[in-house]
Amino acid sequence: MISSQEKRHRQSLKRHARNKSVKSRIKTEMKKVKAAVESGNLAAAASQLRLAMSLLHKAARKRILHPNTAARRISKLARLVHKNMAASAS
Repeated sequence: MISSQEKRHRQSLKRHARNKSVKSRIKTEMKKVKAAVESGNLAAAASQLRLAMSLLHKAARKRILHPNTAARRISKLARLVHKNMAASAS
């Protein structure tokens, strides 16, 4: 095997592990937002939303996620939180 192939393979394994951990963290934070909304804790949901949005924006900027995918997920979460905030306010 060519040494440049070996290096490329090592690099791809590192990137795969890093990308996988970022995606896993994003999924966890999205679940926390949904759980906070379902429990009715809207203050916690809002703070969790900010963290999830930050992680999604960063992943999109680094091309771990496609930018449109990140935008779609952010929109979905924000809509969920804001809809429940409006319902509790009225």
